Amino acid sequence: PRRSWPRPAADGPAPPQLAPPRRSWPRPAPRLPEGPPRLLLNLAVSSAGMAATATAAAGGVGLDARLGQETERWLRWDKNPLTLAAVKKLVAEGNEEDLQTCFGARMEFGTAGLRAAMGPGVSRMNDLTIIQTTQGFCRYLEKQFSDLKQRGVVISFDARAHPSSGGNSKRFARLAATTFISQGVPVYLFSDITPTPFVPYTVSHLKLCAGIMITASHNPKQDNGYKVYWDNGAQIISPHDKGISEAIEENLEPWPQAWDDSLINGNPLLHDPSTSINKDYFEDLKKYCFHRRENRETQVKFVHTSVHGVGHEFVQSAFRAFDFAPPEAVPEQKAPDPEFPTVKYPNPEEGKGVLTLSFALADKTKARIVLANDPDADRLAVAEKQDSGEWRVFSGNELGALLGWWLFTSWKEKNQDPSALKDTYMLSSTVSSKILRAIALKEGFHFEETLTGFKWMGNRAKQLIEQGKNVLFAFEEAIGYMCCPFVLDKDGVSAAAISAELASFLATKNLSLSQQLKAIYVEYGYHITKASYFICHDPDTIKKLFENLRNYDGKNNYPKACGKFKVSGIRDLTTGYDDSQPDKKAVLPTSSSSQMITFTFANGGVATMRTSGTEPKIKYYSELCAPPGNSDPEQLKKELDELVSAIEEHFFQPQKYNLQPKTE
Repeated sequence: PRRSWPRPAADGPAPPQLAPPRRSWPRPAPRLPEGPPRLLLNLAVSSAGMAATATAAAGGVGLDARLGQETERWLRWDKNPLTLAAVKKLVAEGNEEDLQTCFGARMEFGTAGLRAAMGPGVSRMNDLTIIQTTQGFCRYLEKQFSDLKQRGVVISFDARAHPSSGGNSKRFARLAATTFISQGVPVYLFSDITPTPFVPYTVSHLKLCAGIMITASHNPKQDNGYKVYWDNGAQIISPHDKGISEAIEENLEPWPQAWDDSLINGNPLLHDPSTSINKDYFEDLKKYCFHRRENRETQVKFVHTSVHGVGHEFVQSAFRAFDFAPPEAVPEQKAPDPEFPTVKYPNPEEGKGVLTLSFALADKTKARIVLANDPDADRLAVAEKQDSGEWRVFSGNELGALLGWWLFTSWKEKNQDPSALKDTYMLSSTVSSKILRAIALKEGFHFEETLTGFKWMGNRAKQLIEQGKNVLFAFEEAIGYMCCPFVLDKDGVSAAAISAELASFLATKNLSLSQQLKAIYVEYGYHITKASYFICHDPDTIKKLFENLRNYDGKNNYPKACGKFKVSGIRDLTTGYDDSQPDKKAVLPTSSSSQMITFTFANGGVATMRTSGTEPKIKYYSELCAPPGNSDPEQLKKELDELVSAIEEHFFQPQKYNLQPKTE
């Protein structure tokens, strides 16, 4: 496993405990003392004395030598009084179990950066691990860019906080800025919270070397993360993750000024890009508004929720940029709140449960459309009130179809020359619906699929743009949309304004979003999708499940059938096998560090099973595609439901592997 994943909220079932030194997903951080840590600090005269205790404990109470060394270094290096006190207490108590949780495995830096619970220890997000990570990143950038000290980096943050460990996103961002400035590197540090897409936008707009966003996106409240962008404005891909990871290991001891974040106050190397980037981003966004008059005159009402995250004021600004009246904001959720008090999970992808307050406000204000951002505002969910009075939450694939159709239609109106189509592209990830491929085939533009995640789509879009191509749109089924290529990542702010314009325009034709989606499927063929996941905290179990699929009918034999459904094709992007290719080698890049197998079925169905990079989930994505003219979506849905049930029963085997299903 490449990453540390948080456990679910406290009311979820506990994962099995793994014996050290095997990797396990971190348990919640040990409970930290309430109030000032005076009593705990009295347990040791000094950190040096306690460090000696930790070293002695390695031989005395059974701590292995590496764990003793990690603990001893922590007590010397950590200057956060809360996390330091917590570790001192564990050492004094000889609490090997919790010390193993905190120090058993360092967070590994991958292409998604870092994401883990906040708390003490090398397996957690805290002041010291932020300093260590940034020192490694700084040294790596120095090797990669000779002009780093002329160009600099951008850093921003969301509103997450963890009072019991003293950690919060703004403090982490300031410590990261301190690290760079102490080495003479200019830092563009936002003075207040921003959406994640503002970081890649700033990297590209100011031609910086890199960007850092401190956020855990839609993860549970105890988590935080460290997301990295390269100088091309896209998320990092290999080999940068490996290079940064190695540099972190080589720069673990805090540099002399690492803890003194006061050194950045008034420093000439510190710049606040907030005002200029806010202005320039929304000026650029205006270029993607196609129906200003209809927007000003629309009778469609919108409700917006930022789900206690950063999105409120930015979506209000996006509506102004499109000449809309501001959307009604859900009052209980519009202010940033790291406790996320009104939702169990702050993730609009989870569906109607997160949108209960939005629906109530929409019913009260007679609004027909609900727009919901996740807490860092890089994703967007859309719901529409149906004539029946029910609310329909569009899946990521359905909204991808609507936005793809809309952006192509709007572009085509302004570009009548058919020759322009040959340089026009849309992208989606391999686990997302193939509806864009169907539209591209009929309309004559190019479609490409990439590996899962916007790091791949952002980097591919940049390559195409540098070749003089026009990238109209990219999306992934996990409600992520790149509607404007000035941000080479998913962007829930621009997607909110563009979705509102789409709904407003359709209303002038007496059409709803649901009716237009049906029209798209009738014209280009129905694409029925279904996706979900199982939760599993044990990496060994996950490995066994996937190895079972690779040796299903004897050694090195993948399944030939799934219940009554015949398997007609296999692509395994963990091993690089693809039986549709003449040499049996997959075309898309492979990664042995993550699990991903795609099955094609004789009935035209496609299903992919994969592990998540940021959560303890085994996800699946399924789709049935029909050619234009097949107008029986209910029969397609029934057939897909049967296929999914067979996959769950025969391929996942949740009873055998003790998997927890998604909570509806």
